[in-house]
Amino acid sequence: MLDLQRFEVLTFDCYGTLIDWEAGILAALRPLLETHGVRPADEDILGLFGAIESDVQAGAFLPYAEVLRRVLERMAGRLGVALRGEERDALVESVGRWPPFPDTADALAALKRRYRLVVVSNVDDDLFACTAPHLGVEMDHVITALQVRSYKPAPAHWERMLERTGATKDRVLHVAQSLFHDIAPARALGFGTVWVNRRAGRAGSGATPPSAARPDLEVPDLATLARLASSA
Repeated sequence: MLDLQRFEVLTFDCYGTLIDWEAGILAALRPLLETHGVRPADEDILGLFGAIESDVQAGAFLPYAEVLRRVLERMAGRLGVALRGEERDALVESVGRWPPFPDTADALAALKRRYRLVVVSNVDDDLFACTAPHLGVEMDHVITALQVRSYKPAPAHWERMLERTGATKDRVLHVAQSLFHDIAPARALGFGTVWVNRRAGRAGSGATPPSAARPDLEVPDLATLARLASSA
């Protein structure tokens, strides 16, 4: 069992771990696609999103709002949809409505009593500002792709986090849902990792590319991690 007592900083992926971005993505895209007479299965939408998003992020840096626009344009092209006018901004405008998971606020409040909490997210500052009220607590630090001008799984988020917190790697535990964006690179950099397996029981990897990375600890939700930390 991972020794949760030895950590002083918890770093979190936001979208997919704290925020149910898959529900938010589907809520934004299903009605848009249906107006064009296209009705792919939910998992097909999410899989297409994940494959295209990672490809766009691997290129020259773009703010996340523009990443989302390009992802939607490419998805539409693959699905034979001609976007009209402001439809190109459907994903960007939906981010602030992406809901938190039911356990997020209570779990973060419990964890904050013991640890410093840091978000390391592939997002723009202004988009995260729309999300922050859903978290229920003020994070000690927020590190965005816009600040470091790169996207996970690149290492810049964690490098900036160490600068901001002054913590050593052995005192930092990274908590995330995405094996591809988070668990694999965090482990490679020498951090302890917790995989919040929000998709347990569902096939595929959803809105993230697949990965064979193995975490130090797997939990089904954030509430479980908070309980384990409180009893450690």
